[in-house]
Amino acid sequence: MPTTALYRDDFYLSTCEAVVTAVNEDGSIEFDRTCFYATSGGQPGDTGFLERADGSRITLDVTRHGATKDIILHMPAEGQDLPTAGETIVMHVDWPRRYKLMRMHTACHLLSVVCPFPITGAAVGEDESRVDFDMTETIDRDTVTKDLMRLVSENHPIFVQWITDDELVANPGIVKSKNVRPPVGMGRVSLVCIGEDSAVDSQPCGGTHVSETQEVGAIHIAKIEKKGKENRRFRIRFGTPDALA
Repeated sequence: MPTTALYRDDFYLSTCEAVVTAVNEDGSIEFDRTCFYATSGGQPGDTGFLERADGSRITLDVTRHGATKDIILHMPAEGQDLPTAGETIVMHVDWPRRYKLMRMHTACHLLSVVCPFPITGAAVGEDESRVDFDMTETIDRDTVTKDLMRLVSENHPIFVQWITDDELVANPGIVKSKNVRPPVGMGRVSLVCIGEDSAVDSQPCGGTHVSETQEVGAIHIAKIEKKGKENRRFRIRFGTPDALA
């Protein structure tokens, strides 16, 4: 049955109560609702643990989608006891890890503002993320870092607006990704907006983000790699270049 993804409306929700709706043959667990982000759009799924009524814990290795986007599967680590259908548990997201991913994902959006080229690929990581652009221009990484940190220090608000599937189809220009299309079929699509009245950026995205750019913290472009004639890969890391030298 469909899972209500609470993280779509509250990126900062790290714990919630949920009821087990199914335990599958591969050990994956389904719930009526969840605060665990499911792997999607280049952002890894959440890890953490489930707290049972007797106080015991079930460690979760990964969270991913099932056959459709409205089915979310929670995969326990090897050797964990499994709950039973109908059991009520308390979910606990590994918050330090999730928060780093939120900061990194927002940093990737800021990079797409600084480098306004079609995106051909992206992967969000805890310590390093990458964004690939369809571009041939030569660009200075220190200049990009400076422009990124300007957006961070200006502390722009970040918020979500919802549009319908039809509105997205009618406005294809708002999609920055060249190869991956935002998921449709659930009736609505989230726009991650940066700046007052979306003045800095607005793009479809189902990932989790911080509430203001200042929370991203110090970031820098560690490397720009040439991946083909018209593709450049930017690697983003936390901290300053001097701190990591």
